[in-house]
Amino acid sequence: MSAATPEAIRVVIVDDHQIFRTGLRAELGPELHVVGEAATVDEAVAVIAETLPEVVLLDVHLPGGDGGGGAEVLRRIAELPGSAETRVLALSVSDAADDVVSVIRAGARGYLTKTASGAEVTSAVARVNGGDAVFSPRLAGFVLDAFGAGGGETAAADDELDRLTAREQEVMRMIARGYAYKEVAAELFLSVKTVETHVSKVLRKLQLSNRHELTAWALARRLL
Repeated sequence: MSAATPEAIRVVIVDDHQIFRTGLRAELGPELHVVGEAATVDEAVAVIAETLPEVVLLDVHLPGGDGGGGAEVLRRIAELPGSAETRVLALSVSDAADDVVSVIRAGARGYLTKTASGAEVTSAVARVNGGDAVFSPRLAGFVLDAFGAGGGETAAADDELDRLTAREQEVMRMIARGYAYKEVAAELFLSVKTVETHVSKVLRKLQLSNRHELTAWALARRLL
């Protein structure tokens, strides 16, 4: 695996082509430390469970599992203990709208095509790790189209937001952007336990099951 530097972001590369994994690893900057690789859905889940990386670089089309590819990996790792702070950046040769939307709905924080350079991927990983959503330029339109809100949806979003207190809205936006509980706590000067309580209330009020559904909900209403 790659040599680590102090404060390096721990990364797992998931792609079924070894030559691509090898080339990508060689092109990534020293601020990233590759702690694992996988070529199939099942291998990916196992490696992520073992290493709990900060960011996963995930191909969309993968063999194995139940045939769900990258989206299946996202759904399965969402249930892993300790995986709440792992963020996923899709990296695929495909620029098809269906592929982009499927992994974003499943919880990915961004999507790059394999035309991206090593420096661009490195920068994107750092941004995703910091809580941003990152997309190759032409792919952002797919996400806006898929999650775009018309006037009626905006009004519905306003009604739903009215269910949340001002503090719950602050916590909701940060969690939906991918921040860890401890990061939210530090930013808002709260205890981690208080943040957990706020998140539980937000999910209950919005009738959502987890943070991935919360991210999709917020994206659909253009709240991020």
